[in-house]
Amino acid sequence: MRVTAASLEEIERYALQGWLDAAVKCTSSTVNWKAQHVGAAQCFLSSSEPSILVNRVLNIQPDITIDELVEIRELYESAGIARFFLHVIPDVLGADREQLLTAAGYRRYRGWMKFCRGVAGIKPVTSDLSTRRIGTENAADFAAIVGNAFDFQATFQAVIAAVIDDPNWHTYMSFSGATPVGTGGLYIRDGVAYLDFGATHPDYRRRGAQTAVLNTRIRAALDAGCTSIVTMTGEAVPGDEQHSYRNILKAGFEEAYLRENWIPAGA
Repeated sequence: MRVTAASLEEIERYALQGWLDAAVKCTSSTVNWKAQHVGAAQCFLSSSEPSILVNRVLNIQPDITIDELVEIRELYESAGIARFFLHVIPDVLGADREQLLTAAGYRRYRGWMKFCRGVAGIKPVTSDLSTRRIGTENAADFAAIVGNAFDFQATFQAVIAAVIDDPNWHTYMSFSGATPVGTGGLYIRDGVAYLDFGATHPDYRRRGAQTAVLNTRIRAALDAGCTSIVTMTGEAVPGDEQHSYRNILKAGFEEAYLRENWIPAGA
């Protein structure tokens, strides 16, 4: 599997920007969300939705300066955002990154593991749930499941639903009969796929909803000619090993690298 951290980060930025662009067109939402650059760093900010899933900084490059890091922190502070994630690939900033980031007013937080898989086949899934690609007719249910699973505010659900309108995003849902129970998103660009929005309704956990949606998206990506598929989840730590972590590995993904998350020192 010939992939680089740069390519794995790039597809995530495209996917997040695609969701943002679709959300901007969502006239029913009062949630503000925007992207702004500080040097090469791409900052996503929402002063009305505190989630770190929308308040985060990507594309930190080796030549970033302490002044730029401070400017990023002050950008969020001026917007009234107390906490955001500054995503750092250890190999990019190198061994001196802790001294640099600490001096700029950050502290390290729990990281996210990035995964990648190639074109290897997937094992069949046995489940009493059905899974299919969905459109705007299921947007509200999709947004409700994702919003509740990731603790988004209710006012943000219209923004979640907007992702369905982006042409590069493909959204999927598992059903128990006619009841929506699980969700997943697939973003495709230039032969690379990115998976996100994996969530399950709390009343239907441990029935294979996520495995079914995960495998369906992998199959769709392979059918579309993708040669690399990217996803991520929280770092596994003692006491919280992340169920999705195991599911991802079982689906043929390999650990690519642990991406560090840094937050303002006072957050």
